[in-house]
Amino acid sequence: MELLPPIFSCMIVERQTRKAEATAFDLCQNPSFHPVFLEEAYERCRDLCAEYAKTFYLGTQLMTEERQKAIWAIYVWCRRTDELVDGPNSAHLSSTLDRWEERLDDIFNGRPYDMLDAALTDTLYKFPLVIKPFKDMIEGMRMDTRKDRVPVMGIAPESLLSDHRIYNAALCLGIGNQLTNILRDVGEDASRGRVYLPQDELAEFGLSDKDVFSRKVTDGWREFMKEQITRARFYFDQAEEGATQLHEASRWPVWSALLLYRMILDSIESNGYDNLTKRAYVGRAKKLLTLPVAFGRSLQTKPSMVLS
Repeated sequence: MELLPPIFSCMIVERQTRKAEATAFDLCQNPSFHPVFLEEAYERCRDLCAEYAKTFYLGTQLMTEERQKAIWAIYVWCRRTDELVDGPNSAHLSSTLDRWEERLDDIFNGRPYDMLDAALTDTLYKFPLVIKPFKDMIEGMRMDTRKDRVPVMGIAPESLLSDHRIYNAALCLGIGNQLTNILRDVGEDASRGRVYLPQDELAEFGLSDKDVFSRKVTDGWREFMKEQITRARFYFDQAEEGATQLHEASRWPVWSALLLYRMILDSIESNGYDNLTKRAYVGRAKKLLTLPVAFGRSLQTKPSMVLS
């Protein structure tokens, strides 16, 4: 399962508008990296994001350069964390994750281990973030070892909504994106012996992990998928209100990501709900045609009362 970092990018703080709240974040020590070294570090992060998360990467292309780099660095950390599950150290994952968490602490304390860590250390200095979501992701990997089952962007100063409501909308976007990732990658995850679908809801449709591993698309599977897609779309709908109230520098890329991820759900439907043997994707032409639409939506700043 490819883990993208929408939930982390939602928490990026603009220092010029958040100085009064600095104590709420784990402030990274001022790192001193050579500019050439740092530029190469971010370029490597960019290359990895462009290679493995094409839709997500396209959204970052609409951001300012500083925000692009920050999101690339966070994405790479998330990807490297995710890869620990299937990497060469997967047989000793518990101890590997313990060391990875210690390494995360070092990153937040301004002591990166390698070039990619350095990019994140620099990002944390420019955009102070809390460490908890990062640690939560590591804990999620620990859940994988136990086979447990899974049942801020910059805000515009003139926003008519409270920070809390916009933050909740950002969380909804993160949830919608992640649910879409899970649905898109069901077949790929099954090939690795993994199922990230809610067990109780599979059972409601007479399904189990065995049906997922069989890779057969049945009527029961189609009905199950319809319900899962409906849920993901619900979260995207909830996210719209917050997207209209972001800072103008963030509004277009966020709307682009929202619309493009919705299109992945459309693709699953077009494939007859076969995400067991087919991978849903959005073609480059469709992606490019979506950008003007997203730009138009980004010009709308009047909130619709979606969130309660």
